Amino acid sequence: MARNEEKAQSMLNRFITMKEEEKKKPKERRPYLASECRDLAEADKWRQQIMREIGRKVAEIQNEGLGEHRLRDLNDEINKLIREKVHWERRIIELGGPNYTKHSAKMTDLDGNIVDVPNPGGRGPGYRYFGAAKKLPGVRELFEKPPELRKRRTRYDIYKRIDASYYGYRDDEDGILEKLEGPAEEKMRAAAVREWMEMEEIKREAKKAVKSGEVVAVGLGSKILFEEEEDVIEEERMEREREEQDREKEFVVHVPLPDEKEIERMVVERKKMELISKYASEDLMEEQMEAKAMLNIQR
Repeated sequence: MARNEEKAQSMLNRFITMKEEEKKKPKERRPYLASECRDLAEADKWRQQIMREIGRKVAEIQNEGLGEHRLRDLNDEINKLIREKVHWERRIIELGGPNYTKHSAKMTDLDGNIVDVPNPGGRGPGYRYFGAAKKLPGVRELFEKPPELRKRRTRYDIYKRIDASYYGYRDDEDGILEKLEGPAEEKMRAAAVREWMEMEEIKREAKKAVKSGEVVAVGLGSKILFEEEEDVIEEERMEREREEQDREKEFVVHVPLPDEKEIERMVVERKKMELISKYASEDLMEEQMEAKAMLNIQR
């Protein structure tokens, strides 16, 4: 009994559903070309419908477990809907409606940075990737920025930065170096003047002692002798260096060189041997060599 009631209920449900569908208007289909639409409200309605389809597919493409092929198909469908949306937005502008392209969303990479992907054709946005499609093999590399290569500086760039400061010509302009060098320069100048005055005093005392026949003080004499010894040592060193330079300039031949007569004799001997080898036989040459050996003739 319950089985028949269930059948009746299912038939009743189907009948009610069929009557409701008959009361509804036939489902409208979106025009294939946006240019066929003449009404602004209709064009805006079809644009809204495309936007809802794009939203559903973008939500679906976020799932990384769909597989590579399904993700690529979804991404292609989304790009196709975006191109169609652009056509409808252009048609809305032609019909006098608002410009929706000004506020269109930008494409971002995996880090959320905006990426500009122009269309090679020059019309509308380029091909875009959404959701998990950005992580597909071959696509991730498109969003990765190539490493910045440091441009090697040329010799011209290096010399272009060199000015007077590089050579130290402007070190005195700030006045710091002058303040530091002033006291040290005064000390060195005073020490040099004091040493010069001492030497002049020593020389005067020595001249007076020589004229009067007195013995020069040990301290003064030692200073004079020390300076004279330094001068002698310096002269000897300069003389040795000069001799070494002269010795280096001299060209010493360790092998005896032949004179002009010896060179002429060797040339004649070589020409003679060439003529003998050209016109004489080997047997004759051997006999001649044996004869020379017997007679002890070296030539």
